[in-house]
Amino acid sequence: MVSTEKAKLQRFSLCLSENEKSKSTIDKYTRDVAQFLHFLGERKPTKCLLLEYRGRLQERNKPQTVNAKLSAIHTYLNAIGLPHCKVKLMKVQRKVFLEENRELSEPEYKRLLNAAQSRSNERLYLVMLSICSTGIRVSELKYITLEAVRAGQAEITLKGKSRTVLLPRALKSRLLLYAAKNGIQSGHIFRTKNGKPLDRSNICHDMKRLCQAAHVEPQKVFPHNLRHLFARCFYAVEKNLAHLADILGHSSVETTRIYVAASARAYERTLQKMRLLI
Repeated sequence: MVSTEKAKLQRFSLCLSENEKSKSTIDKYTRDVAQFLHFLGERKPTKCLLLEYRGRLQERNKPQTVNAKLSAIHTYLNAIGLPHCKVKLMKVQRKVFLEENRELSEPEYKRLLNAAQSRSNERLYLVMLSICSTGIRVSELKYITLEAVRAGQAEITLKGKSRTVLLPRALKSRLLLYAAKNGIQSGHIFRTKNGKPLDRSNICHDMKRLCQAAHVEPQKVFPHNLRHLFARCFYAVEKNLAHLADILGHSSVETTRIYVAASARAYERTLQKMRLLI
């Protein structure tokens, strides 16, 4: 039974890989499907069983989490030729404003940079600077090569899509200096001692270690929040959602809307300006 389940997951993982899914997506999808297979046991997937499983997920998870897990299971059902077993996702209204306890502000970002510098962690400083000044995903750092820096732009290919990311001149100068100091003659700028691209978990762990010195709440400090900060700052200057979507590499503008949502405090200020309470 266990070996059969493992074989199914291996085949599913291979299918995802052949469809050019990222490693993080493959890991998440296989983890979610493993939980579903454990629920099934020796039973074959049916729509009734999937409805039951969705009910269990709803008891323990938020709607967004339920939908994320169901999306993984739906991909699995498509892969094994059982698309008719899929169930509807939960309806989730898009949030009008962000949760402030999760939103990284510009002053907090700058304090994180200062904390990295004070610890003489130049690599982490430049990693945060690169993500926040270009809006790239942490998984796209591997495309910041010495060749890309010299050209002033990185060609990013991910999930079957390709886009060009411009590297600001100031960032380019700092990265070239860093490469020269560390004897990097080609390839990835941000690398481990073995020459491999930096891992997401290591970057996140190193960022968390700055929280106390930077006086920033830990729940705000993770690489993807730097991408969100870039999006908000860009949109504040150029109110062009479609252009921002292209820069971020989003297929849908609806995804980009989440990145530029205002904070609850900003939303409240707007309500006060309306002067409807007398």
